[in-house]
Amino acid sequence: MHVPDGFLDAPTSIGTGVVAAVAVGVALRGARRELDDRTAPLTGLVAAFIFATQMLNFPVGAGTSGHLLGGALAAILVGPYTGLLCMSVVFLVQALLFADGGITALGTNIDLMGLVTVVTGWAVFLGLQKVLPKRLGMVAPAAGIAALVSVPVAAFAFVLLYAVGGTAEIPLESLTVAMVGVHVLVGVGEAVITTLAVGSIVAVRPDLVYGARRVLERRELVVRTPGQQGAAA
Repeated sequence: MHVPDGFLDAPTSIGTGVVAAVAVGVALRGARRELDDRTAPLTGLVAAFIFATQMLNFPVGAGTSGHLLGGALAAILVGPYTGLLCMSVVFLVQALLFADGGITALGTNIDLMGLVTVVTGWAVFLGLQKVLPKRLGMVAPAAGIAALVSVPVAAFAFVLLYAVGGTAEIPLESLTVAMVGVHVLVGVGEAVITTLAVGSIVAVRPDLVYGARRVLERRELVVRTPGQQGAAA
């Protein structure tokens, strides 16, 4: 979904750049509340994992590409503010070192693949946590559904931006079908990967998953006496 240089007109690119700059600024402040001795080491691993998966691209058409995004995964593992920072760093490195996404479109890519996926994924995840049973086993499925929803939403957001300032001669209807249709399938793959990734971490170290903290806070501390332990054995 990386947008190349010149795909959107200058006013639209400038506008998305301003939005991205504001979003990153807010994320820098918010990340101070999320980062601690548990999330800080995981942040680099999350960014590296997302970078690696996003390097696997397949063409969608007219200079655009489809791939796993990872915004929902980042938000759930390290928090939405820190997750957006991870995504922004990934897009910056991709644009500067690999020409994956245009320099003038960096703000657009941060908005679409970072801000939209993080906000959508985190909002869906929190909504599911309110209605699903408050168990650790529900964290990974909720994360997978959040990832599934976030990807086509980001694709549709791209179509809206193209409708506002697109420069290529592409029928809007055809672009909508191509982008949203392909990224629904991408979302299914991302849902599977997100579910497996979050589930594997929750199974061994649930305290490392930012999205699992609400569930952990609700768990009652069970203290067994030596007699109870012996009876259980």
